Amino acid sequence: MTSQDVISFVLREARLLDEKRFDEWYELFTDDACYWVPLTPGQPDALQHNSLAYEDKLLLQLRIERLKRPNAFSQKPASRGHHLLQTPEVEKADEGRGEYLTRTQMIYTETRGDESQRYAATAWHSLVEVNKALKIRLKRVDILNSDAALPSIQLFL
Repeated sequence: MTSQDVISFVLREARLLDEKRFDEWYELFTDDACYWVPLTPGQPDALQHNSLAYEDKLLLQLRIERLKRPNAFSQKPASRGHHLLQTPEVEKADEGRGEYLTRTQMIYTETRGDESQRYAATAWHSLVEVNKALKIRLKRVDILNSDAALPSIQLFL
């Protein structure tokens, strides 16, 4: 994989989220993947500390299925999200092992009805090659003010 392939993957992942193509987004993850939003800046791990979100692939699937249900009352009206990304940076690349780490500065906006929330964050993608395609092993999103009293995030950062 080239650096441009890795960057394109991260950009596509954000686009799938913005377009609510959650089933396609879900398929980007490895079977042992995790989606993690730490509670505090610099949080060293998700297992010994509380997190805003720490979901394995099963929990991601359950949340996606909930968002699809017509009786998901938290989605009346439906939430919409938009990722404004700086160009992702490839922080580490081990082409021999097919492992990559990216860092992406972003602003995420989520709206629902008359309400809008905005988050400055850094997204970290730990990617691996599986059958010549990139997959997400870990997506970590460090929200700049994660330790503040935040409203409920309905979609995915």
